[in-house]
Amino acid sequence: MEECTEIRWHARGGQGAVTAAKFLAETALASGKDIQAFPEYGPERMGAPIQAFTRIASTPISIYCPVENPNIVVVLDETLLDVVDVAKGLAKDGIILVNTADDPSDVKKRLGVKNGKVYTVNATSIAMDTLGKPIPNTPMIGALVKATGLIALDDVIDHFAASFSKKFSPQVLEGNLKAIERAYEEVTVNERLESR
Repeated sequence: MEECTEIRWHARGGQGAVTAAKFLAETALASGKDIQAFPEYGPERMGAPIQAFTRIASTPISIYCPVENPNIVVVLDETLLDVVDVAKGLAKDGIILVNTADDPSDVKKRLGVKNGKVYTVNATSIAMDTLGKPIPNTPMIGALVKATGLIALDDVIDHFAASFSKKFSPQVLEGNLKAIERAYEEVTVNERLESR
């Protein structure tokens, strides 16, 4: 990845995108990286489209603005694909990760992107199976780690367990860890790179 990796998260209020953006940054910080993580503030409410941002760098980050040209876009709710231009500003070799049961090739066509890679994972289904709730943020972290290689899966698992062992019951903690691991295994990619 580049010296500074910029990630833009698209979700609806209540899906945990801000928590995921911050958790990813904190995990990178624990491994010695410089980080930023913040939401786009506005009159958001439960179910309204929201954005969050993460920057991970090997050197100090000196910019303080929303991510306009992301290397990675994470979409926690596929209904946003018809409402928001999630690919706006995406780097030419960028990655889009979408929570959907659809094939990455179909999502790539739906978005009209020609370059980069599209990954998909059914994070909502994984969350229902492992947590009993349709909150996709935790499985999306596992899929993101696999798609990007930004952080080692073991580091994510260890940091999650350390961060949430007092907040969650043992069953909820174990369900989240399973969700991360399962999404890591189940994420799929459209490997074809097409020219514009």
